[in-house]
This record gives sequence, C-alpha cells and structure tokens, in this order.
Amino acid sequence: MHRKLKNNELGRISEQQYKQAKKISVTVVLDNVRSQHNIGAAFRTADSFFIEKIVLCGICATPPTAEIHKSALGAEFSVDWEYYQQTTDAVMQLKENGYTIISIEQAENSIKLHNIREDLLNTNANAKYALIFGNEVKGVQQEVVDLSDNVIEIPQFGTKHSLNISVSLGIVLWEFCKFFKL
Repeated sequence: MHRKLKNNELGRISEQQYKQAKKISVTVVLDNVRSQHNIGAAFRTADSFFIEKIVLCGICATPPTAEIHKSALGAEFSVDWEYYQQTTDAVMQLKENGYTIISIEQAENSIKLHNIREDLLNTNANAKYALIFGNEVKGVQQEVVDLSDNVIEIPQFGTKHSLNISVSLGIVLWEFCKFFKL
C-alpha cells in the first residue's frame, strides 16, 4: 500500500534556503515565449531542478503578474531571473560569461536528446550551460540557433512534432540534471 505524503512531510525548504542552496550550472533562456502560463511553469520547473536562473527575452512577460504566479506557485520569487529585450544580447552575455549555449530545437545536425552522454558535455566542474527554449509557434529564432554551440532535439513521432514548451523544459531539464550531482 502507498500512502500519499502530506505537504508537511515533503521536506520542502524555505525560499531563503533555496536562494542559498547550491544550484546546478544551468541557466534557462526563454526566447519570446508568449504564454505567461508557460513562463510560470518554467519558473516552477526551474525551482524543482535547482536551476541557477531564468533569462526572459523579447515578448516574455516578467514577474510579478497574476498569470505567471498562477502556474509558478511562488517559484518566481525563489528562482533568480533577468530580462533582455533581444535574445541575441542575452546569448552574447552568457557566452562572455563562459556558458556553453544549447538551443532546444529541431534542426539539421541536432543531437537527439536520448544520445546525450557525459562525454558530449564538458565534465569540468566549472562548466556552465544555457539552454534556450523558443516561442510556442516559431521556436528558437534562427539567429539564436546560429549563435548556439549545440542544438538538442527531443525526438517526436506523432503528427504534431511539437511539444508545449513547459513539457519540453521538464523533459530536457530532467535529462540534463542526470549529469549533475547535487
């Protein structure tokens, strides 16, 4: 038999403890994501995987808004974030700060998510990664893909060949977090 755990049994940390906790060296970049629900979901997912920060770009709404809060459930307060008008400016800044830039997109010569191995990623303890997720309809801008060091693709087999950004974020972060020891 399995008894569902109560909220007070989950060992949740406070917002202050979260801010002080060691994060994995991954930044999530949202490239012109239009849905505030998707932005909120990104904050919630980033919080659950101890992502260091989210970079919101272009038409992305920024906290605080009721719509972001509705799906973030407060994670917009725990996860650090920045805003850039142009995604390319954010990417260039991240490159200057030593990040490996990886777009999540369907592209020629992309690396299928299930083919990621530790030898693909820099196992240097100081390695930092920026994962770029694109607009719900148009995906990651081509000029941003062009600035990327790698492109990772989530294999899909149905008729749509696209996933909601919040689903893509969860899938990719789960796979990526396997490489980090918390």
